[in-house]
Amino acid sequence: MNPLPFYIVDVFAEEKYAGNQLAVFRNAQGLSDETMQRIARETNFSETTFILSDAERDGGYDVRIFTPATEIPFAGHPTLGTAHIIRREIIQRAVEQVNLNLKLKPIPVTFGDETDRDVLWMKQKSPDFGPLIEQAEIAEILGLAETDFDGSFPAQEVSTGMWFVIAPLANLEAVQRAKVARDKSSAFFESRQSKGILVFSPETYQQQNDLNARVFVPFYGIEEDPATGSGNGCLAGYLVRHRYFGGTRIDVRVEQGYEIDRPSLLRLCAEAQEKAIDVNVGGKVVMVATGQFV
Repeated sequence: MNPLPFYIVDVFAEEKYAGNQLAVFRNAQGLSDETMQRIARETNFSETTFILSDAERDGGYDVRIFTPATEIPFAGHPTLGTAHIIRREIIQRAVEQVNLNLKLKPIPVTFGDETDRDVLWMKQKSPDFGPLIEQAEIAEILGLAETDFDGSFPAQEVSTGMWFVIAPLANLEAVQRAKVARDKSSAFFESRQSKGILVFSPETYQQQNDLNARVFVPFYGIEEDPATGSGNGCLAGYLVRHRYFGGTRIDVRVEQGYEIDRPSLLRLCAEAQEKAIDVNVGGKVVMVATGQFV
């Protein structure tokens, strides 16, 4: 294998060594699927991305995303982090938008305006809503009691490209106690579209934030994810669908990762349209390292 340039960035981070880590590799068109997967296991981040070529195709850049366990068609923080590298290292000039050709579909990433220029935004597909789930079933998997859940809102499967169970909890203390029981979760995930669980509450560590969330995705080899753009896109759709904040439009700040010492901040903007929900997820990207795989 020829030397392969790579970059490490922290996504949905307000500073270095926070948010969700991402390794981004360039010039990956000659790598086999097996080699990409082995590199992703070697980096052992939640996700690793591969930009196949520095040249655009159909107005976008071909990108593949791998967890340590498997390739996935879409994920949030890899999309933002890879767009940041494409603009900084490949395009090397200010542009308003970068398009990523992902396995799910082309995803546009836009860059903030003069007042918030460091924030990158991705427009996700309108959410699909799956079945409601008994809170007692999720409580058993997470080691919680039914009283730990917010009984005013249901738990439900939602997808904006990847399926998640969205589960509203009553308070921050319940979020802190949540922990996936491996022996009970395998059958649950195997029987459902969703391969992850996002729990959230309106109590937060930081007063300026609106929600605290945690995301568990052991099915993909990730016990807990510090910042999850795909899962929070599902959460945004859920908040609008169930009028969690009382209206059909949201503009909220979600903190994640505090329980595993990777504090993260995600911005969610979503609005109900006539036949769909418009979902946008944003956050900052911080460069950490660059180098070569040899």
